[in-house]
Amino acid sequence: MSHLIESMAFVGATPWHGLGNPLSPQQPLEVWLTEAGMDWRIEQSDVLFNVADDGMHIRPFADSKVLYRSDSLAPLSVVSPRYKVVQPSEVLEFYRDLVSAGGFELETAGVLKGGRKLWALAKTGQEAILKGGDRVKAYLLLATSCDGTLCTTAQFTSVRVVCNNTLQMAVKDRSGAVKVPHSTVFDPQQVKDALGLGLSAWDRFIGNIKQLSQRTVSPEEASQFFREVLDEPLVAEGEDAVTSKALQQVSALYSGGGMGSLLAGTRGTAWGLVNAMTEYVDHRRRARSQDYRLDSAWFGQGAQLKGKALEHALALVE
Repeated sequence: MSHLIESMAFVGATPWHGLGNPLSPQQPLEVWLTEAGMDWRIEQSDVLFNVADDGMHIRPFADSKVLYRSDSLAPLSVVSPRYKVVQPSEVLEFYRDLVSAGGFELETAGVLKGGRKLWALAKTGQEAILKGGDRVKAYLLLATSCDGTLCTTAQFTSVRVVCNNTLQMAVKDRSGAVKVPHSTVFDPQQVKDALGLGLSAWDRFIGNIKQLSQRTVSPEEASQFFREVLDEPLVAEGEDAVTSKALQQVSALYSGGGMGSLLAGTRGTAWGLVNAMTEYVDHRRRARSQDYRLDSAWFGQGAQLKGKALEHALALVE
């Protein structure tokens, strides 16, 4: 088992990414910190370089610093001295008052890429049921990096229970996310205030999703949708279509091969288009490993692809 897989923990059913150590419910944050492999600190040191082959002429480079793990001393990145680090414990501590008084419940947490990315995911307690019994739950994800690849980001994420597809809760011009660059000190309370932890964002998001589930689409619209989202060439009437493997996969998921694709609110609808894309990204898209798949689906190209799919689908109901 790889180090990355050992550095995750979860409560309840095994997460869609299939990684982590199982925990019983209602564990204190201190247990989460240990079981999620986050009980270490990000330390820093000078950058040194050797100006001669004899190893006797070591010089410091003041414009950078090395970040490394306190437990293994493994290097994590080289960053500017102005880089503001968010510690693993701070990621979990963000949820303390939300869990104790706000009705939230931690579900997964851990590290990616040897500690370069840190994250935790909690259920908010909010959910909705769409046509056909399609249950969608709301989560709050907090993630950060120590290599400059990700701002400290708090974002609302929906999970479709029937298939564990994940989708960031974008609502019109609001992304449902608050991002703190590493040039700024991370202030948890400011982030929570900016997010607005009430019901309004969730209600708007679910309102949009319900519209998608009621918007039927023709086979021609579905084909055009997938081609636009995947940046495939559009096909004029009478032309032979060249179909990529990705296009074949999402089309098959939409046409009945996807989890929950035959539910009343999904089959032949714009909501079905979105879920074909999210299932492709979360479960089917080629990835080096499941931890790389998770990283892409939440923070990388996969997340961008899912966001693009939702944007295009919402354009169908305007």
